[in-house]
Amino acid sequence: MTSADFSAASLLRQRRFLPLFVTQLAGAFNDNVFKNALIIFITFHPDVALREHSAEFVSLAAGVFILPFFLFSALAGQLADKFEKSALIQRVKLLEIVIMLLVGVGFWLNSIVFLMVVLFLMGTQSSFFGPLKYSILPQHLAPHELTTGNGLVQMATFLAILIGTMFGGFLVTSRPSGPALISFSVVFVALLGWWASRGIPVAPASEPALRLRWNLLAETITIARRARQTRTVFTSIMGISWFWFVGATYLQLLPSFTRDALNGDANVVTLMLTAFSVGIGVGSLLCAKISRGGVETRLIWIGGAGLALFSVSLNFVAPQLSGPAAGSALTGIQEFVRSRENWWVFFNLLAVSVCAGLYIVPLFSLMQIHARVRQRARVIAANNIFNALFMVMSALLCISLLSLGLRAGEIIAWTGLATAVVTAVLCLREPAFVTGKQQLSVDDSAR
Repeated sequence: MTSADFSAASLLRQRRFLPLFVTQLAGAFNDNVFKNALIIFITFHPDVALREHSAEFVSLAAGVFILPFFLFSALAGQLADKFEKSALIQRVKLLEIVIMLLVGVGFWLNSIVFLMVVLFLMGTQSSFFGPLKYSILPQHLAPHELTTGNGLVQMATFLAILIGTMFGGFLVTSRPSGPALISFSVVFVALLGWWASRGIPVAPASEPALRLRWNLLAETITIARRARQTRTVFTSIMGISWFWFVGATYLQLLPSFTRDALNGDANVVTLMLTAFSVGIGVGSLLCAKISRGGVETRLIWIGGAGLALFSVSLNFVAPQLSGPAAGSALTGIQEFVRSRENWWVFFNLLAVSVCAGLYIVPLFSLMQIHARVRQRARVIAANNIFNALFMVMSALLCISLLSLGLRAGEIIAWTGLATAVVTAVLCLREPAFVTGKQQLSVDDSAR
């Protein structure tokens, strides 16, 4: 292979990767379009009684979406190991089309309860797609391409989160046609995702003789235990889960941090969220470029250390405001960028997200490579369960610390200190995270 063969552009031209990439991008985009549209629909609903309890409904929506990952990941992992994966992905994407049609019904009925049910179904569909997309990558990509593939998937995921969130918010507020535009858009994107999924090459079943276990609680416990059987796999899962803890913390706190510490308005919040999402994409692609021909495991501790350092620094370079002064106007983007102090904040946030991208991609590659082939999808399902658990922990911890009077910047700084500890523990458990690149052969990934 020449060096050009390792490039992201080269991989995106390959049929064994591009259809899956488009399928993933479309699904993540739809998830976030609908979630944010629903949140804004609730927050600004004409029903005064509903608006008064909008915070509770928004929190409920977050729980409704994440609940299926606890309930169904065990079954999803079994199905992904037992059956051919490309056909399963196509069926999952067909289900997404049906769910997106129900979005239109929910908005037409103006029923929050119905839309919450649709949100649960969307979370269910995502929980079944997760083990498929990550377990199919090692089947279609050579070991030296896996880091690049994971980097592209992570980049696409966070850009879809950003663009989908902005797009959903923009459309739903376009009265009176907003809900109709949302409904049309998500159905169109779901159809695009299904069309792309039809181009995914066949990926044979990993364990076709597997007997499905329908006791989901017992199987959830079983796959969580199974993930612990290989130290590198479980260490990677814990590192990935911490990434989602930190990511969820930032996504929750950036709006209030921007308003209270920087006196920024909604447009500045969008700028900061954009920097965070784009930075993770840049870090993911940079990791892929550095890791050509293997998995550069030193990027895990380098990324973790940078994530910790710049998270702590972010709190100290920000103006120490207690919140916007009463009656004062919030700062727009034009005024915001004139301040040198704000540029330091922006640089720190961008550095945090780039380091996060460097940190996460090698962990995904290690988990996929070291998981036993016949159990790979179930291991990834276990990863999804732990990821969901850590995101719930992040939400509960943020709510608790904010209620105790801590500012958003202080919570971010404490998260940075905790990241330093977590990174040190990961490196102690897995010395390869410090010693350097793992050169991988086809035999290594086909155990």
